[in-house]
Amino acid sequence: MTANGSHFIEMLMLLAGAVIAAPLFRRLGLGTVLGYLAAGILIGPVLQQVTDTQEVLHVAEFGVVFLLFVIGLELKPSRLWQMRADVFGLGPAQVAISGGILSGFAYLSEMADWRGSLMIGFGLALSSTAFALQILNDTGEMNSRYGQRSFSVLLFQDLAIVPLLALITILAPGTSEAAATPMLDFAIAVAAVGAMVIAGKYLLTPMFQIIASSGAREVMIAAALLVVLGSAAAMQAVGLSMAMGAFLSGVMLAESSYRHELEADIEPFRGLLLALFFVAVGLSLEVQVIFENLAFLIPAVAVFMGVKAAVVYALSRLWGSPPNDALKIAFLLPQGGEFGFVLFTTATAAGLLSSATASLLIAGVTLSMALTPLGSALARRLQKSETREHLEEDFEGAGADVLMIGFSRFGQIAAQILLAGGSSVTVIDDSPERIRQAANFGFRIYFGDGARKDVLIASGIEKTKIVVVATQKRETTDRIVDLIASEFPDVRLFVRSYDRVHSLALREKNVEYELRETLESGLLFGRRTLEALGMSEAAASEIGDDIRRRDEERLQVQAVQGLGAGREMLFNSPVRPEPLIKPKRSAKNAEDKVSSVSIGKW
Repeated sequence: MTANGSHFIEMLMLLAGAVIAAPLFRRLGLGTVLGYLAAGILIGPVLQQVTDTQEVLHVAEFGVVFLLFVIGLELKPSRLWQMRADVFGLGPAQVAISGGILSGFAYLSEMADWRGSLMIGFGLALSSTAFALQILNDTGEMNSRYGQRSFSVLLFQDLAIVPLLALITILAPGTSEAAATPMLDFAIAVAAVGAMVIAGKYLLTPMFQIIASSGAREVMIAAALLVVLGSAAAMQAVGLSMAMGAFLSGVMLAESSYRHELEADIEPFRGLLLALFFVAVGLSLEVQVIFENLAFLIPAVAVFMGVKAAVVYALSRLWGSPPNDALKIAFLLPQGGEFGFVLFTTATAAGLLSSATASLLIAGVTLSMALTPLGSALARRLQKSETREHLEEDFEGAGADVLMIGFSRFGQIAAQILLAGGSSVTVIDDSPERIRQAANFGFRIYFGDGARKDVLIASGIEKTKIVVVATQKRETTDRIVDLIASEFPDVRLFVRSYDRVHSLALREKNVEYELRETLESGLLFGRRTLEALGMSEAAASEIGDDIRRRDEERLQVQAVQGLGAGREMLFNSPVRPEPLIKPKRSAKNAEDKVSSVSIGKW
């Protein structure tokens, strides 16, 4: 720490800047993204407290990697197939038209020759995945119709970086011998994607089953990080982006029972690194370059953002988006993207752009990023009033009517009633063996610890109507109930209790409904026995109802006066068996013990 004291102080300053700026800007209604940017600009260009901004940016780019992995977890392959019209229709149209127009402007402004102008135009045609998705998450519109269409365009833009990098190789001066390699590079990339799909289908889920069986919490987290970073590194090795590799691994695990647990494990890393990415963008803003070229940069940024916004709006309307949605998409995607940094840097190294031009372009992209949150807020003010439309979640999990924690025998029976009644149910359980057994009968349950807040959020507790706690152990149930009551006080809680004492404790916690696991089965068993002894079904049912009523009244009395109250409500006929051997204590004492403990807890 002494040797790297300056880096330690820089890290503290970055964390402090993020902690202060994010809540402040959110309270002002400007969003967390703009807060992180402002913190970065203040710490870096203004106060000059961080020297190696590129190193910070390289580390922070993993935030985009983790973001794409989490998004992949929420997209089944079938969902991607449903989005194909936007991904492979609207996306290519936006990149081609925006890139062509901006290339023409770059050539006419004499920023570079025709080859460099192509790189400038298509580099500026790419938008920022990190900025756009963070804004969608902040506004809660990721699953809206316009949010899904925006994501489709961003997804194709991420794919487009591969042929654009190959195009640099073709256009670079003095590399004619490399012109034959793009097809080979493309074949390698396709093979790598195929290998990723096969690994995700046949290797990842069994691996997580083995790790989950070990019960080592930290190993599960390490495995999640290994999958994300390993897939990102593999894709980068074959020329694809790291973010695309992470996205593919997420999609491959979208059908897994461990999806919610993985999302909860990755979420802290994603949030922290993505925040660091936005701060790093602010750090890398070349204020001096902006001021020196202010007369050119401001109109140039306005032109390229205006061109992209106009193209996106027109194409969105052509693809069937209503005016308000098209406006929001247009104002969400006009900025340059983080992959533009990669493209311009690579083009400079290949001799297609001068270093001065690249610096100017990077400053322009960064400035456009900083303007995006303001543009998105402006779009919400400009749109005409209409009912906001949300897409129905079509993936199992978050957003179900009922979130059931624990898939015990009690929970399995309750789930049958709920499913038969047409309700959607998300079930999480921390037993790998129970998950495998349930899968054999066609149930979809997810691996996760219901006593963790992040797992509950990933499982959709903020959207669900009722939470059913059906865990077996009283201690586990109490821990989950206390967590939910503390962190999600508006959630309706239906809880399986262990015994009478537990029911009274749960009522003190103000759960909406609790039921002892043996009450109804014991009542039914007694009724059937009476019927077998000759009593009519109606009479036996009436007795059962009376016992249930007495039990509820006794519980209400015990809640006020203590466990020993309400004995007069019990039907009892003391049994004094004659033991084969003399008991060590009197029968009267034994009977009192049974009465005070067993009956008290019944």
